[in-house]
Amino acid sequence: MSAAIEPVGFAFTQENLERARRHMAKYPPGRQSSAVLALLDVAQRQHGGWLPRAAMDHVAELLEMAPIRVYEVATFYTMFNLTPVGRFHLQVCRTTPCWLRGADELTETCKRKLGIGLKGRTADGKFSLIEVECLGACVNAPVVQINDDFYEDLDARKLEALLDALARGEKPKMGSQTGRQGSAPEGGPQVLLGGAGE
Repeated sequence: MSAAIEPVGFAFTQENLERARRHMAKYPPGRQSSAVLALLDVAQRQHGGWLPRAAMDHVAELLEMAPIRVYEVATFYTMFNLTPVGRFHLQVCRTTPCWLRGADELTETCKRKLGIGLKGRTADGKFSLIEVECLGACVNAPVVQINDDFYEDLDARKLEALLDALARGEKPKMGSQTGRQGSAPEGGPQVLLGGAGE
């Protein structure tokens, strides 16, 4: 963690403190540490998409945990970012179904178009890029998660159009980029199309 970007302190806003307390209340007395994932998520969202050490220390204090236990959680899960990310944080899934359907091409498209490498961030702070394992939308591979939204059935051209739309301040339609409904087969449903007895 770079000392140049680390804030000196961190505290939840009143609204987020109330949200944190609601998460903590879900667990029996003495088990509030079970809320660590939820509180780290709240802290990350409050701090612009990444977790500085001060935020992890604040969560540890609230949950009465040793700070190292919170660091262990934050460093284990890829959903937590320990350095600043772009306003649009791109996570390219590279697990087997996405890889077989072109995830490598999507990563290269992002690198070329944005002029950054993996774990990089554009100079304007608008985009950042990482590769992740399984986003859980294998049937609509390849998939890229941008912030909390999933964009499925991508290819290089469709991904470039998405990036252009985001750069213009537009909110692209999430989900399948081919018009596929849910997880239907490509080309639409193929069964039960004929009459009875066919």
